[in-house]
Amino acid sequence: MTTLQRKEVNPIAHLSPEDIEQIGRELDAIRDEVLAVRGEKDAKYIRRMIAVQRRIELGSRALLLFSLFPPAWILGTAGLSISKILENMEIGHNILHGQYDFMRDPKIHSTTWEWDSASPAEQWKHSHNELHHKYTNVVGRDNDLGYGIMRVDEQQKWVPAHLGQPLYNFINACFFEYGIAAYDLELGRNLKTKKRRSNPAFRANLRKVMHKIRRQVTKDYIVHPALAIPVGFLMGNPLGAFLGTLSANFVATLVRNLWSHSVIMCGHFPNGVETFERTSITGETRGEWYLRQMLGSANISGSKLMHIMTGNLSHQIEHHLFPDLPASRYAEIAPKVRALFEKYELNYVTGPLVVQVASAWAKVFRLALPNRKPAKEIDHSIPPRRPAEQPAAV
Repeated sequence: MTTLQRKEVNPIAHLSPEDIEQIGRELDAIRDEVLAVRGEKDAKYIRRMIAVQRRIELGSRALLLFSLFPPAWILGTAGLSISKILENMEIGHNILHGQYDFMRDPKIHSTTWEWDSASPAEQWKHSHNELHHKYTNVVGRDNDLGYGIMRVDEQQKWVPAHLGQPLYNFINACFFEYGIAAYDLELGRNLKTKKRRSNPAFRANLRKVMHKIRRQVTKDYIVHPALAIPVGFLMGNPLGAFLGTLSANFVATLVRNLWSHSVIMCGHFPNGVETFERTSITGETRGEWYLRQMLGSANISGSKLMHIMTGNLSHQIEHHLFPDLPASRYAEIAPKVRALFEKYELNYVTGPLVVQVASAWAKVFRLALPNRKPAKEIDHSIPPRRPAEQPAAV
């Protein structure tokens, strides 16, 4: 990846500062249209989705009491995987963005919701809502860009350790919730010095993460497997019943981690998505912030089921433009957003899941290697911060 400010060809050279601010106004108008109709339909949607997810989880865990039988193990594991994905992406992620705070329901609110993830909700909201969405794809400021373990831009100095980043990324994908928790804690930075390790705020946050992990491990790998033991006694194999349910929980969590990692990789790393220098956000206007979200995000094309299973992050562009609007609305506003891209001759990056995942992983492998040529110098005039040239008088 090469930051926008180092591109050989500037993809927004045709836009004047006035064009950029007009883009912002047109996007504000789209947002206002949704706010004007947001209400009971959206509340019913999230309540229905929570009810469906809980029924799937309950049914799957009931099946896993009989995990000694292969059909029960397979169906229970598949159902639990779907349940965990829905809880994490379509429900937890979107509620924690404040998308349903307008309901004023104390049980479905960004300040009270806790999700099935190693990251405590409050810590995740800080690193994701407050930092990632503010500094989207700004190299060195957006930790979601490489999660601090990968080289994501040619300008970053290459060292031999980067050769292993495909492996690092795969391990991160398998244990994604723990990787997110570590980067929410800024673990690498905070463990470097004794002063940082002993910082009371860091130690308090670390205790919260460890408490959350203990609760999850106890639930998935002790309590629920133990509930299968009585059935195992009836079948003459209590240990097999325990291990069968434990393995089902592990596989379901692994599936959820791999799926969420893939979806998120598709959102900001495929071919065609832009990255930005730190200097580009100094004095950034609202229109420029909108433009950065447009250029720094990518969508996944697919069916309605695909959109639900991704938590509508398959509409990552729309999500980054309007992170606090109900995600189920993104599909209906996507054509308007895409029309805006076309109007201003901007690249609306989208494609099937397989294509986007392959594109993202190709970059992981390519940037694991040294640069093929020196990086271009920064062009500090991108985005333009000067008045547009006026037409000559006739």
